[in-house]
Amino acid sequence: MEYPFGAWLVRFGAPILFAAQVFGIFGVPIPDELLLTLAGALVARGILHPWSTVVAAGAGCLTGIMLSYVVGRAVGLKVLRRTFSRHLAYLERAQAMFRRFGGWLLAFGYFVPGVRHVTAIAAGSGCLDFPTFARWAYPGGLFWCSVFLAMGYYGGERWTSIAHVARIHLATAAAVVIASVIVLIAVRTIAEQSRRVG
Repeated sequence: MEYPFGAWLVRFGAPILFAAQVFGIFGVPIPDELLLTLAGALVARGILHPWSTVVAAGAGCLTGIMLSYVVGRAVGLKVLRRTFSRHLAYLERAQAMFRRFGGWLLAFGYFVPGVRHVTAIAAGSGCLDFPTFARWAYPGGLFWCSVFLAMGYYGGERWTSIAHVARIHLATAAAVVIASVIVLIAVRTIAEQSRRVG
């Protein structure tokens, strides 16, 4: 295998996939999509067991999401406000938007590299209570894992090129969805303010 983590995945199987998902979602620079796609390809070749691979990927993703949320709760909004004091107005606006539309950001943010590492921390810092967080973040995380495992499974030997192309296109699609939500928020806010003035 040309990728060292591929050799680890073949050798250790589900436990290494679980650990990689936990730390990758939490923010450690691990190529999550590539690893999931490779795992799917290894399942198709009969090298990895299907159910243990799916369970390890899903459980690792959910554990990483939960760790990020707990870190956000532990750090809290006060620390974030102190850290970003120069941008306090932007932070408060972002927090308000997250409270209103945060679920969509949690559900689809996994497909945007970098976004999935911060949304759960931001949600835990005071934007969303745990039931609301779990209702959006957990299905979104499982969907994200399923998409890349399936691409590897059905892509077979072409898993590297498929993972690369999918990462680009899925990130673009998720960015379009997030931008659309932001535009919708802005339009609604402007409409509400004009009604109040008029």
